[in-house]
Amino acid sequence: MFFSRKTYYKLVGLHLALGVGIYVFQPLSRLFLLAAIAYFFYLVVFRGNRREEVLLGAAYVTGFEVLSRMTGGIGFSYEFAKYMVILFLLVGMFFRGFTRASLPYIIYLFLLLPGILFSAINLNYETNIANAIGFNLSGPFCLGIAALYCYKRKLSVKRYNQVLFTLLLPIISTTIYLYLYTPNIRDALSGTGSNFALSGGFGPNQVATVLGLGIFILFSRLFLVKDRLINLLDLALLGLISYRAIITFSRGGVYTALACGALFLFFYLVRSPLKERAILLPKLGVIAGVVVITWIVSSVATMGLIDKRYSNQDAAGRVKQDVTTGRAELLSNELQAFKENPITGIGVGKVKEYRQVKTGKVAASHNEVSRIVSEHGLFGILALMILLITPLFYGLTDKSNLYLFPFIAFWFLTINHSSMRIAAPAFVYGLALISLYREKKATLHRKPTGRKG
Repeated sequence: MFFSRKTYYKLVGLHLALGVGIYVFQPLSRLFLLAAIAYFFYLVVFRGNRREEVLLGAAYVTGFEVLSRMTGGIGFSYEFAKYMVILFLLVGMFFRGFTRASLPYIIYLFLLLPGILFSAINLNYETNIANAIGFNLSGPFCLGIAALYCYKRKLSVKRYNQVLFTLLLPIISTTIYLYLYTPNIRDALSGTGSNFALSGGFGPNQVATVLGLGIFILFSRLFLVKDRLINLLDLALLGLISYRAIITFSRGGVYTALACGALFLFFYLVRSPLKERAILLPKLGVIAGVVVITWIVSSVATMGLIDKRYSNQDAAGRVKQDVTTGRAELLSNELQAFKENPITGIGVGKVKEYRQVKTGKVAASHNEVSRIVSEHGLFGILALMILLITPLFYGLTDKSNLYLFPFIAFWFLTINHSSMRIAAPAFVYGLALISLYREKKATLHRKPTGRKG
């Protein structure tokens, strides 16, 4: 077990109460997050990061980001969470360094730099260059630092799962806040498009993404945590979070959670002995039952609109022509920018201005892959190749981390429908690269006793 049952109850109970408290008094969100950051930094400095406390701090900030944004944020920067994740991990490097094998990610970070130069040259005079670069590069840079710190870093299985649980806790608070924000679902329904009212008044895409991450973590815990009572509570949380993720009407986060869950289950079964696979069948049946019940409840609560959403229909039942909800047009536009500037790209943050000139529309990119290619050109392609190839080769030699491929899938699927607007895909990419080991149980050695002759 990764936490004692008593600790589990206390932490979950605290974050259930926190969700209620933030709904009643929104400034509590800011105060609690700042207090949590101070606490984790205290642990890092006091303990010298001996047990990778920076990962706990970075995980908590990552899980809290969406709740912070929907309740007013920290104030001085919209990208606060990404900057804090970067700061935690840089402090971690100060104490513990990073492995020389991380060279590919150092190259990746350097490949991002030319885009800044071309951004300064190409952006319009009235554009705030610092803001444009910060908004568009904070995610990729956060990913680079996370990968640099985590690549081949040794961590115990117990500590790794404590990091994931720390990431999950603020997502539980977010879920409770959502239930209180819109207790009456039907009054908030407005067709089959992504629903802001059902997403805490914030971006449904980002809310569904972080809830989807919570779904996946809970799903994996049902197999790794060997405690029936904790499993039952995790199962209940799985149903509660899944319901709120579904009724955001944003499909990307839900589909990503399903894909990650399927990948995790595949690798878990492949690496489990035959006897254990047979024991898992009843558990899989229970999980499937919870998923089906959650979907039925979602369908009834939304008067069937959620079924139409996932069937790509409008409220009248007509099939929508564009299954990508406008993303295909954005993708095409960004690829055209790459064709016109294949070597250097058009510069960081320039694609928004380019789209406005070409189409008359002001829209942010939903796809990090096409955005980095259009803005960084050949340098962007090389950077993407490093991000894709390095973990694939690493996974062939180090099979210790069951989360490697599911988390890489989470990163890749998320950046293709939600870009890197939040820290989650960047930090999770880093977590995929950690090498795990099991701590040996301490044995008690007693001195032999004997009678004196």
